Amino acid sequence: MKAILVTRHGGPDVLELADVPVPSPDPDHILVRVLYAGVNYIDTYFRSGSYPSSPPYIPGTEGCGQVLEDPSGDIAPGTLVAWHDAPGSYAEVVSVPRGRLVAVPDSVPPAIAASMLLQGMTAHYLLHGTRETRPGDTMVITAGAGGVGLILTQMATELGAVVFSVVSSEDKERLAYDAGAAHVFRYDANLAEQVRSATGGRGVDVVYDGVGKSTFAMALDVCRPRGLVCSFGSASGEVEPFQIQELNRHGSLFLTRPSLGAYVSTDDEFRFRAQAVVRAVESGSITVRVHEPYPLADASQAHQDLQSRSTSGSVVLKVN
Repeated sequence: MKAILVTRHGGPDVLELADVPVPSPDPDHILVRVLYAGVNYIDTYFRSGSYPSSPPYIPGTEGCGQVLEDPSGDIAPGTLVAWHDAPGSYAEVVSVPRGRLVAVPDSVPPAIAASMLLQGMTAHYLLHGTRETRPGDTMVITAGAGGVGLILTQMATELGAVVFSVVSSEDKERLAYDAGAAHVFRYDANLAEQVRSATGGRGVDVVYDGVGKSTFAMALDVCRPRGLVCSFGSASGEVEPFQIQELNRHGSLFLTRPSLGAYVSTDDEFRFRAQAVVRAVESGSITVRVHEPYPLADASQAHQDLQSRSTSGSVVLKVN
């Protein structure tokens, strides 16, 4: 079968199309023909070596496709499923852990299903995990027109929260407003001052920062006393070491650096969050915006565009 292979750490150019053996599932896995594979920022961290990985390996952990074989016979061949946490998803066939997939309703297109779980469950645990969101809560969301940012904005406004979104262009500003943001800002030196002004000087209850290094100081500055800074991504690089006393100086702030894995650590918790996302997409309360799909062979271009912020919404590879 065809798959993308990483043989060494590096930039997008290390992603190469290769012929590899078809995986053989054990009783705890389901063999799936991949229709679309989700491309996420965390894939770039593993590819570059920022997060530990051991080349050679096939990247990707999520997607949507049709069941080829269930060794236990519980799921019929041809059933459309979506999954998360299945390493090797940038491939024509992948072996998915039995407890990490969900059925896809007929009303949900496969390209959307391929990209809804990681980003949707990330938004879900941020709003219903790191803290419990209440009506009237105020929050800053960086990378507001990215895949997570748009879903997070929709989920938050559905809960009655007030979203201050931060984006990099006029086109992305429109997307953020369409998702429900109350105010949209650009990245500049006066960003913290602008956000504080929009909140009457109070600051926001929580900052959801997926950018990292270049926005962390701003996140501390715009958070109200005893608010929460949630640094869940590092698109601009890892946050540099800082003195913990800074949290006190900014008003006894709380700080967390969470990851999805800790919030779907059991199959039951995965099902709880995944099914919440599927229901929201199916009902239309969340619209998942998908960038024009890239062919599997163009995975390197997909990574390059994702990291240069030239995409909006979710990114997927069309495999079969």
